Amino acid sequence: MKRVMGIDYGSARIGVALSDELQMLAHPTETIAVAKTPNPAARIAAIVAERNVERIVVGLPRHMNGSVGASAEEAQAFAQKLRELVTCEVRTWDERLSTVAAHRALQEAGKTSRQTRGYIDQVAAQLLLQSYLDSLPGNQAHPGSDPFA
Repeated sequence: MKRVMGIDYGSARIGVALSDELQMLAHPTETIAVAKTPNPAARIAAIVAERNVERIVVGLPRHMNGSVGASAEEAQAFAQKLRELVTCEVRTWDERLSTVAAHRALQEAGKTSRQTRGYIDQVAAQLLLQSYLDSLPGNQAHPGSDPFA
C-alpha cells in the first residue's frame, strides 16, 4: 500500500505527517518554514514523489460552529495549488482543535512552547492525519486515540 500525507497548513509553517504503508499510524515528518522555502507546495510534491504517497489530506481549520473563516480559505487555496502539482488525490479534513491538542500533548510530555516551536506543526499534522486514518473502513480506532476527545 501507499502512504497518506497529512498537512497542517499555516502561513508561517506547514506541518507534514505521513502514514505507515498500512495506512494505520501517522508519524510526524517535517516542518516547512514558509519564509525560508521558495515554493512550499513544490517541496510537498517532492515528498509525495519520494515517499510513495497516494493521497494528501489538508487540514481545514473550521470554526467551532462548522463555518469556514480566512484560515480555512487559505488552506483550501493551498490544497488547490497542490492539486495542480501532484497526480495523487488531495482532499481536506476537519482539523478543529488539532493544534490545541498538539500543544496539550506536548505540554503533558513536559515540553515548553520554546522547545516545541520547531515541531508543533508536525504533531498537529500527525493528529489530523491519525483522525483521518481512524475514519477509514477497516481501521478500528483504538480507545482513547481520538485527539479531540
